[in-house]
Amino acid sequence: MNRPPAGVAEGRLSRVVLDGEIGSTLPPAIEADRAQAIADLTAENQFVPLTVKSATPAQGPFVLHLALRDGRLVFDIRRGNGNRLAVVGLALGPFRRLMKDYHLLVDSHIKALEEGRGERIQAIDMGRRGLHDEGAALMRERLAGKIAIDFATARRLFTLVCVMHQRV
Repeated sequence: MNRPPAGVAEGRLSRVVLDGEIGSTLPPAIEADRAQAIADLTAENQFVPLTVKSATPAQGPFVLHLALRDGRLVFDIRRGNGNRLAVVGLALGPFRRLMKDYHLLVDSHIKALEEGRGERIQAIDMGRRGLHDEGAALMRERLAGKIAIDFATARRLFTLVCVMHQRV
């Protein structure tokens, strides 16, 4: 796992809560992506809020409430006791093309699985990996100076954003 930049405290997420998570009617493949991203994210991550107004750097673990509101991705960062530390909002515009491509690839993957087309599934999986890498790079770029995250954390957050956008 990558280390935070020099001068940045180490931190991690202990829990991730998706806004509107109750009563989800996601297709099984997308629900599996959501569950796996959350499990992987809480198991191993690097997450340090940099916008906390405090004399000392914020130390984790943190609880992240992730939501889509008014065309923005909202990171509501809290302590384990529920006390809010910071709220960071990102415009979704820069992510829209990637989210659209992600949903097209998921649909293609489901269809290829149903048809039993192994070579097609492999090609789609390679495309998904590339798309996740691009989404992770954009996530890190957009969060620079607000939240320090490593590449693996950014990939998982990108997956969650795509899944959440599917619900809208």
